Amino acid sequence: MEEEQPLLTGSINQGSGDYGAHDNGQLDQHEESPGSRRLSYSATDDSYRVLEDADADLYIQQAVVFIEDAIQYRSINHRVDSGSLQLYRWYYSKICQWGLGFTIAVVLALAFIETPSSLTYTSDIRFKPKPWEPPCGLTEGIEVVCLCIFILDFTVKSYLIGWEEFRMNKWLIGYIVVITASFIDWMLSVSMACNENLRVRRLIRPFFLLQNSSLMKKTLKCIKKTLPEIASVILLLALHLCLFTMIGMLIFSKSDDPKKNGEWETYFKNLPKSLSSLLVLLTTANNPDVMIPAYSLNRGYSIFFILFSVFGTYLLMNLMTAIIYNQFRGYLLMSVQTSIIRRRLGIRAAFEVLCCPGRGHTSTQSEGHVERVAVNMFLQVMDRVHVKSYCRQAIIKAAQQFPDGFINGEAFQRLFNELDKDFMKEHPPKPEYSSPVLQLIQYIYSHFYITVLGNVVALANVICICILNCIFILYYLIEMLLKIVAFGWRGYLSYRNNIFDGFLTVLLLAIQIAIFITYRIPYEDVDPVPQHVMALWEMVRLVNMLIVFRFLRIIPEIKLMAVVASTLVDLVKNLRAFAGILLVVYYVFAVLGTWLFQGAITPPSNMSLISDSSTENKTGGPFSMDCGTFEQLEYWPNNFDDFASSLVLLYNIMVVNNWHVFTDAYTRYTTEWSLVYFVAWWLTSSVMWVNLFVALILENFTYKWDRSNALSVEDVERIAYQSTVQLMFREHVQEPTEEELLAQLQQHPHLHLSW
Repeated sequence: MEEEQPLLTGSINQGSGDYGAHDNGQLDQHEESPGSRRLSYSATDDSYRVLEDADADLYIQQAVVFIEDAIQYRSINHRVDSGSLQLYRWYYSKICQWGLGFTIAVVLALAFIETPSSLTYTSDIRFKPKPWEPPCGLTEGIEVVCLCIFILDFTVKSYLIGWEEFRMNKWLIGYIVVITASFIDWMLSVSMACNENLRVRRLIRPFFLLQNSSLMKKTLKCIKKTLPEIASVILLLALHLCLFTMIGMLIFSKSDDPKKNGEWETYFKNLPKSLSSLLVLLTTANNPDVMIPAYSLNRGYSIFFILFSVFGTYLLMNLMTAIIYNQFRGYLLMSVQTSIIRRRLGIRAAFEVLCCPGRGHTSTQSEGHVERVAVNMFLQVMDRVHVKSYCRQAIIKAAQQFPDGFINGEAFQRLFNELDKDFMKEHPPKPEYSSPVLQLIQYIYSHFYITVLGNVVALANVICICILNCIFILYYLIEMLLKIVAFGWRGYLSYRNNIFDGFLTVLLLAIQIAIFITYRIPYEDVDPVPQHVMALWEMVRLVNMLIVFRFLRIIPEIKLMAVVASTLVDLVKNLRAFAGILLVVYYVFAVLGTWLFQGAITPPSNMSLISDSSTENKTGGPFSMDCGTFEQLEYWPNNFDDFASSLVLLYNIMVVNNWHVFTDAYTRYTTEWSLVYFVAWWLTSSVMWVNLFVALILENFTYKWDRSNALSVEDVERIAYQSTVQLMFREHVQEPTEEELLAQLQQHPHLHLSW
């Protein structure tokens, strides 16, 4: 379950052991408000001030919202009067949140159609046609609508948390600053008839994506805190690079013999060239090319390059990966700690507002202050709470087990431990048959060995592909029908593996029937193109592809493969925040790249200079025909001429293979300072983010593998892991104490409680 946007992100770490937003003074100084509740207890007369029944519905409404806040790890520091709670639940409804997400996607996608437009079939500058440019006012009109929605979003958030909390929320303050700057830049664009060279608001649009995700904010904060440790390793890498650069320039200095100057001329001619050559070697992109000129003269020169790679690539770079993983994991654990505290605080707040006199709040003079909630009131609350159905059923079932009909505070917290448990999907019961034949079919085709046999047949089909496809398809059809008989419709569809098999079987059967109807038997040798939409050979190829694809049914039957596959699915579902940060970085660098290098690379006027193999090794100007250069490799589609091509070029550099080709080309076509941009992108994407993402994949896989050790293959398929980041680090999180929770509840800016 992904963490929703909290209304207060800066309220947790106010001090050691203090998880409150800010100090509101003594409790006896609070004034009563429509959304407040003050409980009074007298130890002398054992009596309570009885509240009006009209307030009961408000308390239930407050408890519902607090529980939903706890489920989504949201802050509870928001208004709690009836009208505000209705607005709050409307704001966090699926429709509003999907609408806000769609608005963010639209405003980010404008970069693809704004000038310079990416709406061309190719990005190759040699053949690229003039792109369609939107008329002035089209994208501006869409953007102003999006900005108005963001203003509405900001207004609702600010109202719900109140002025005191707003002043402490840096993200909301930044939100209004970014909206204001975007409006100013938008007005400049309109006043200049859309002829401005730079649109500053394009660079700050990713902020809308960041501020809408709490987990992305936490990730960004963790990255920020990890940077000092990463900087120390980067400094060590820089020293390593500089040291070997100096040694290399001494070893490969210019010689009197021109035949021995190959290494100096190509890689060590000056300091910038030497640095860039060894920097690329650090990523192994130009290995062994950088070594060959010297190695061909004397094999001893290889020692220099091997030592450089061993210390730089295999020691320092891997050390950086370890530091990034360790430091980021520690800071992420701290952020997860605050999320768990929010959950416990929300549940505790719900308990407190339900502990009303006459509603299960009882105590005796001997027992002291005892608070309890009536089960029937708790069930009313759970009926209104938006939560997954299986969690609701488990919590309600646990609540109904209390014999006296009341729930104390500790038990109230334990009820919501169901949110952290795995959900085991129970398959529907098998149908009961009176016929011995059907009972035998049910016994055979519900047995595990039939699944094994099906996998063997699928493997045999792959081996014998293109041979006797009809027989295999017939077997698949019979297997599907008999399994439906054995398990029943609902039981058959409750297995994901059966759904996969059945869909492909029906599709294969439909294509095979289409082949028979279209081409008849025996096949008449006529030209199929003018008569049929798809040629026979193409249909056969499609069938063969589906048969190979069907063999993926083996994945759920092997435990390790099942865990790996489910880990990949969870990464897509639950680690979207990390991919979101990478998207923001891509967006910013793509916009900067378009500003800096748009139109920098232009093809020669005479393309024969590039394609003619009889030309000399070098041509005039910036165009080079050296082997492995931008021009010789025909990398013309890789450019910064529009937003889409910029994204692709940045991806190619992130992969680091041949990334030196791009840096060399842009240093020749522009200036050597362009190398700063590419090195910054390499450090951000390949060094930091890829290593971080690998670390998180390892953490996710380890978490799921450890939990699956005690399970069978069938249980691994049945279990529905909730591998959120919070649960991945759950066992390392320290639970807040009762005193800490009560102290923070006392600091709530809108809900005033007294004991």
